[in-house]
Amino acid sequence: MNRGLVWGVLSCCLAGCSLAPTYERPSTSPASRYQESGPWAPFDAQGPRPEWWQGWHDSVLDGLENAATQANQNLRAAQARVEQARALARAQGSALMPSVNATASHDISKISQHTSIFPVKNYPSYQTNLVGLDLNYELDLWGALRNATQASEAQALASEADMAALNLSIQAEIAVDYQTVRALDATIEETDAWVSSWQANRELTQTMFSGGEATTTDTAVADLNWQTARQQVHELQLQRQQMEHAVALLVGASPDDFRIAPAHGFAVSPLAPAPNLPSTLLERRPDIAAAEQRVMAANANIGVARAAFFPVFSLTGAFGYGNTGYGPLISAPNRVWSVGPGAALPLFDGGLRQALSDQARAQWDESVAQYRNTVLTAWKEVEDQLTAMHELELEYASAHAASEAADTAFHQAQLRYQVGLANQLEVLQAQRVALSSHVSALTLRLRQVNSSIIMIKALGGGWSPVHAAPSSS
Repeated sequence: MNRGLVWGVLSCCLAGCSLAPTYERPSTSPASRYQESGPWAPFDAQGPRPEWWQGWHDSVLDGLENAATQANQNLRAAQARVEQARALARAQGSALMPSVNATASHDISKISQHTSIFPVKNYPSYQTNLVGLDLNYELDLWGALRNATQASEAQALASEADMAALNLSIQAEIAVDYQTVRALDATIEETDAWVSSWQANRELTQTMFSGGEATTTDTAVADLNWQTARQQVHELQLQRQQMEHAVALLVGASPDDFRIAPAHGFAVSPLAPAPNLPSTLLERRPDIAAAEQRVMAANANIGVARAAFFPVFSLTGAFGYGNTGYGPLISAPNRVWSVGPGAALPLFDGGLRQALSDQARAQWDESVAQYRNTVLTAWKEVEDQLTAMHELELEYASAHAASEAADTAFHQAQLRYQVGLANQLEVLQAQRVALSSHVSALTLRLRQVNSSIIMIKALGGGWSPVHAAPSSS
């Protein structure tokens, strides 16, 4: 065969067309701003530092986040899924290259003396030896193989973005659970003081009952309040242990030997993430990136389905040596070779190709709808946290002011008691009001902190988008 013809066919293959639609990002009509007013930050392609939790300068939290990166089992499973998707993309891409196989055979044959018209007695056996190479190359004239490769590569990128989204969720969940543990530590301290106050109230009431200054009902109520306060302490300790177990699971540790040492107080301020414009969420959030990669994959699969309506061209060849067992095998006279094109044209399949084409189009419609829903969900989550952060800031300001007022009232009650203008019961009551206001303010502070964490997650955290398009080779 003319070598120029072979190279011409190969050139046509490499310059083959693609039947996939030209990809365009699905329209989403992004809002120009968020409803909540605030200081918006200009979009930074690099985004915030991935270790956003380091803004609290808490070495324990830093250690937990780092441990989760190494040992969280869901994250390891996601990494395995990424490796699977990458391997599948490489396997699909291999179809773009020719396949070459080595062959070898050694046959010994003997013909029956009764199968021919003129039987021959004692017909000798003979052998056939063959070694060589076989080549097969599908000419991707319609882009079916390239589009299938692009779809696999897009699915691999979607898996990477899914892992980034999972990692961000784990980081946020660890931060929320850890700050909740710290807030529970402070709440338990306040509640212990509350129990002590009710215990003093109970003892004082019993003393007054012995002196005839209190009734049986008074002592029963005092005992009820004391027992109720003790019950609250046990409930808080239960919540702390359960939250500690949740953190253990997130960092890949066994709950039976995992401990977070108690800390005093809860002097933690919420982080202050400044959201970008709504349109920049398309570049920041890994779940949106994953959804778009799946749209790209569905778009490429349309091209694969369309190409099935056209003939498949291939180039096959073989080269080797063969003989019947006499003399050396590898020699010029024993050379055998063949080369030539092939074609397969589909004529009738009972509507199979049309059904697969319709399926590919429907899958594209599904992926576009899921992408748009992911974008809308992202905007909704940011709006939710903007509203929450604004309202919680106002709530906390009121709760903090109320706590300071309760502290002042308690201090005044102590002064009045010292000069004989108030009794001990009034002082204890003022103390309990102050302690209760401390817990209310602490609870709101925790909600503020957790809301800021969820906001960071809603904005994409420290995830850096992968700017990579499916390969066109």
